Amino acid sequence: MFITFEGIEGSGKTTQAKLLHEWLIDNGYEVILTREPGGTPAAEEIRKFILSDREEPFPEIAELMLYMAARSFHVQNLIKPALNSGTIVISDRFSDATLAYQGYGRGLSLKDISHLNSLATEGLKPDITFLIDVPVEIGMLRIEGREHDRIEKETLIFHEKVRKGYLQIASENPERIVVIDGTKRTEEIFEEIRKNIERRLKNGI
Repeated sequence: MFITFEGIEGSGKTTQAKLLHEWLIDNGYEVILTREPGGTPAAEEIRKFILSDREEPFPEIAELMLYMAARSFHVQNLIKPALNSGTIVISDRFSDATLAYQGYGRGLSLKDISHLNSLATEGLKPDITFLIDVPVEIGMLRIEGREHDRIEKETLIFHEKVRKGYLQIASENPERIVVIDGTKRTEEIFEEIRKNIERRLKNGI
């Protein structure tokens, strides 16, 4: 099973991904937790490049292509081998993030991004995606106390576009994407996720 978590900055998706990882391990499953961009040594190097502040202007198309390069490393060298061995893979962000951030946020072609995603992943799609949805103002408040990367420093308008993009993607993929109210307590959110995964594991989905 390939499980992904999505959401804007401060949504709580990383916390929920970690909780699910721990729960699956405790229940005897072979599982790995990874992230995007990143997950392999090469992809982590690309992550540092993408998220670091730069004096030189960062072309939006260059940003997009770097995310795709990192995803290709990630899929080929970690995700697919793990899935082929019967391991459950949990990823903190995946291809939906690029549609939301570079597509809806930056305004790049959704058609082009979808095509590049298909190439970078060789058609691999998550079995289930949890979109932890919170208002942008709440998400930004949650990350106030930490050092922000280049993407987190974007305007509220940008992050609003990303959130709307995520919700649009979810509405177009209801069979795969489960939207969860991220303003609930951490325990309540995880209970909803746990029940969903438990049901799928029992049904062999």
